[in-house]
Amino acid sequence: MDLAVAAVPVLAPAATVSGAARRPVAVIGRDSRASGDFLEAAVVAGLASSGVDVLRLGVIPTPAVAYLTGALNADFGVVLSASHNPAADNGIKFFGRAGVKLPDEAEDAIEARLLPAATGSAPVSANGFGRVTDAYSAHETYLDHLLASLPAGPAGQPPLQGLRVVVDCAHGAAYSIGPRALRRAGAEVIAIGAAPDGLNINAGVGSTHLDTLAAAVIEHGADAGLAFDGDADRCLAIDGDGQPLDGDQILAVLAAQLKRANQLVGDTVVVTVMSNLGFHDAMRESGITVIETPVGDKHVYAAMRDGGFILGGEQSGHIIQMGHATTGDGVLTGLHLLAAVNRIGVPVSAAGKMMTRYPQVLINVRGNKDRAMADPALAQAVSAAKSTLGDTGRVLLRPSGTEPVIRVMVETRQHDVAEQVAGQLADAVRLAMS
Repeated sequence: MDLAVAAVPVLAPAATVSGAARRPVAVIGRDSRASGDFLEAAVVAGLASSGVDVLRLGVIPTPAVAYLTGALNADFGVVLSASHNPAADNGIKFFGRAGVKLPDEAEDAIEARLLPAATGSAPVSANGFGRVTDAYSAHETYLDHLLASLPAGPAGQPPLQGLRVVVDCAHGAAYSIGPRALRRAGAEVIAIGAAPDGLNINAGVGSTHLDTLAAAVIEHGADAGLAFDGDADRCLAIDGDGQPLDGDQILAVLAAQLKRANQLVGDTVVVTVMSNLGFHDAMRESGITVIETPVGDKHVYAAMRDGGFILGGEQSGHIIQMGHATTGDGVLTGLHLLAAVNRIGVPVSAAGKMMTRYPQVLINVRGNKDRAMADPALAQAVSAAKSTLGDTGRVLLRPSGTEPVIRVMVETRQHDVAEQVAGQLADAVRLAMS
């Protein structure tokens, strides 16, 4: 409740319509966790007691909240979700006007208002309290938006006509919207992970457990499978042979399709430094420029916004299609991936082979990351590893932003070489931490 109260002066300092004062408006949605019920009640109480009108969306994907913040002309949006984490976790995310992620300064300003010494806002009188309204019908507005973003299928048919698709909703926020969107786009749909009970979100299903989806695709003889995470802001895929497609492979398909249609602005796609070398090779061969950012979809979004680009994302399946969304949208991504494949008339397995994934070894080393990153001996070890790989691979050391961990990533054409170099670097990191 205190966080909601602290956010109001930052996100809606002065809302006016036609020059007349009005109450600010916020939309709030959540995933399927049991804790979402009481957290939603607390956030709604904090907002309404601060003079904000609240539109409750119920269980709905994070990107739907982002879209509806703009579509419903709200001042800001609130999401209660811990994404791909287990049911015991939860979190709160804010979107600014038009459904954009908050800049660091806005987050800092909200945090400052939570400090013990911070001066609270003046209490609102009873006639200034916000009103709370259930806005579940807005789910249809979001569904209409998803379907309207798709081109017509071959010969004017529905874009996914003829495809049999297994969709794994992770018992999360897309348990209803995901299957409904795919069916309305023309696919035959088998839904799994679509029976949330408040405790089973991400439990053995979803984008972090692709084996479940792969088995279902084979069992049902499906053309493809789509896997969302708990809040459905990411999507990974499985082809008809049961093989996975990660975010890089999905981006390669979407980028190629957009370029083919002369719609890829600047013939450019934005990715993070974790993107596979094979993706870079495939884009180079297709005449597409790749821009790299630090890890995090907010960095991808910023680069896309600043450059006017329309496609970007992460290996994890956070894909941003600017013009249709301001954030990663798993359902939107899945729809566009399958529509692209159906339009060119190839199986998903063929589309997945548009790029060759280089072996990538990732080792997390826990300890004093600041001490290690300042050690000259570690810098020398990294330099030696890069010399060993030359132009055939790369090395990345990345301190985690949320925990005492350094992530060691080595990528090269030979898996045994990647494992050997990564192991040597991990040892060097441990030594530097001691």
